[in-house]
Amino acid sequence: MTDASSPSIRFNDGASYERMMGVWSRNAGEIFLEWMAPKPGLAWVDVGCGNGAFTQLIAERHAPAKIDGIDPSEPQLAYARTRPGAAMAAFHQGDAMALPFPDRSFDVAVMALVIFFVPEPARGVSEMVRVVSPGGTVAAYAWDMDGGGFPLEPILGELRKMGQMPSLPPSVDASRLDVMQPLWTSAGLRDVETRVIDVTRVFTDFEDFWAASSAGPSVKAALTVMSPGEIAQLKSRVRAGLAEDATGRITCSARANAIKGRVSG
Repeated sequence: MTDASSPSIRFNDGASYERMMGVWSRNAGEIFLEWMAPKPGLAWVDVGCGNGAFTQLIAERHAPAKIDGIDPSEPQLAYARTRPGAAMAAFHQGDAMALPFPDRSFDVAVMALVIFFVPEPARGVSEMVRVVSPGGTVAAYAWDMDGGGFPLEPILGELRKMGQMPSLPPSVDASRLDVMQPLWTSAGLRDVETRVIDVTRVFTDFEDFWAASSAGPSVKAALTVMSPGEIAQLKSRVRAGLAEDATGRITCSARANAIKGRVSG
């Protein structure tokens, strides 16, 4: 989820997002949902639902009464609607800073890997609070961009060393726990808790890692302005920084920051 301004990242391809981020999203999302420990039978809104990876997790694991997903990208939403595991969800095109729902419509509002894409994170949090009933939960998790926890950091770090400046989300700071916490408390949420989520992913070999990780818009945009020689150099540098086991498999790690709080009243 992003605004329309450059040079922020925009995800418009549900299939490539699934290849690049779907596994990472599910791995972190499972831990996040365990930590939330929601009751069954709740009404959920998944803000910035993208291609529905996290929406599907909610539907499969927590027996919701209903789920509404919202995202600005119609191609992402089109992909989400093809997910059999998310068939119960209703997907809407819209803006996190102006949710198209009445006050107190839901029991839970979540942002999964989204808050740093919201141009004004405080407005996004305020909107989640508005649409959740008193006593309900507002929660989010986001890759620790500033702390090097983003899954694509092995590539983005080498791009920076080569003088390239990859596109970044418009609100990178919002992924930090010391920024998240006041966003939640300033919105009037109570019983605010935070935690760090560490996840790993195994790739069969370097080419598997590269094919998945270079599909995202931030990396793809950088590659389009590089010569074949520069791309080969980049791949060599990235590969040298990754640890392969005896069979060539590569295990990568990522880290997300999570927060939850309850609506007062």
